[in-house]
Amino acid sequence: MKAIKRVERGEGVLPVARELGISRKILHDWIKAWNADGPDGLNRKPGPKPGPRQLKPLPTYDDKCSALALAKARIAELERLVGRQQMDLDFFRQALRALERPAAQGKPASASSKSSKA
Repeated sequence: MKAIKRVERGEGVLPVARELGISRKILHDWIKAWNADGPDGLNRKPGPKPGPRQLKPLPTYDDKCSALALAKARIAELERLVGRQQMDLDFFRQALRALERPAAQGKPASASSKSSKA
C-alpha cells in the first residue's frame, strides 16, 4: 500500500519498483487492483486456485435440457480440463529443458549431479 501511495503522490512507477526489487508490471497490477477493489483487491490471489481441478457440476436432466445438450456440455468441460493440463505439462517440460540446457552447453554441473557421478 505504501508503494501505491508513493506512486499516487507523483513518484515514478519505475523508481519505486526498482527500490522494492519488483517489476513495473507487478506494481501496475497492484495499483489496478487497489483502484478496482481497494484493500480487498490487494488481498486476493490471482490465477487458479491450488489443488486438484474439479469439473463443474452438470445441470440436471429435465425437459428443457436434452441428453445431447448435456453430453455436449460435458465434452466441452472435459476439453477445457485437458487444455489446462496440457498447459501445465508444457510449462514443466520447458522448465526441465531450461534446467538441462546449461549442462548440455558445457557449463559446470550442479552439486547434485556431481555427487551422483562419484
